[in-house]
Amino acid sequence: MNDYRILVVDDEEDLCEILKFNLENEGYLVDTAHSAEEALKLDLTPYHLLLLDVMMGETSGFRMASILKKDKKTAHIPIIFITAKDTENDTVTGFNLGADDYVSKPFSIREVLVRVKAVLRRTATEGTTRQPEQLSYESLVLDVSKKKVSIEGKEISLTKKEFEILHLLLLNKGRVFSREDILGRIWSDEVYVLDRTIDVNITRLRKKIGSYGKQIVTRLGYGYCFEAE
Repeated sequence: MNDYRILVVDDEEDLCEILKFNLENEGYLVDTAHSAEEALKLDLTPYHLLLLDVMMGETSGFRMASILKKDKKTAHIPIIFITAKDTENDTVTGFNLGADDYVSKPFSIREVLVRVKAVLRRTATEGTTRQPEQLSYESLVLDVSKKKVSIEGKEISLTKKEFEILHLLLLNKGRVFSREDILGRIWSDEVYVLDRTIDVNITRLRKKIGSYGKQIVTRLGYGYCFEAE
């Protein structure tokens, strides 16, 4: 189970319920609104993603997106447009408004789920502001742009997966990530990966970062977190 909140905005009530049911089966927290006007009355800041129909009543999905992108409190929320129209002009308009993806009706639920997962994966660690170029804990420093990790100025050799795990944990100090969360974020494009793979990589990572290895804490039954003392 994850804690991503999604708002589905579509004037087709049946479609809203279908999307809500399937997204909730994937572990997302889902709310629905049947018009842009209804959605704009809500506090949208807690949402991690909007599924937004383009053709709705008085206020279109494009208009709603424009309103959200002009407000600094909601400008960061990713948007996937859903529409029955499938023309190049509409697609360009959507992306120019800051859309993260675009799904044309009729669509398969599987396609929507894949696109939702992909957008959330891309935006999960970005937060509402630009990511820092460096993450650190005491003398442990992770350079995001150079893809390097050092302790007291001495570079530590990590594999790509080890680097990405450390990046995820350092960026979210104190937050517990389940094996499923880590697999979805770090091994997202690989089909056959065992939970044991996470444990092996965590064990190697702990050894490589020496005394800081104890900061990567196992929460039995839940997952892993980087615990700052």
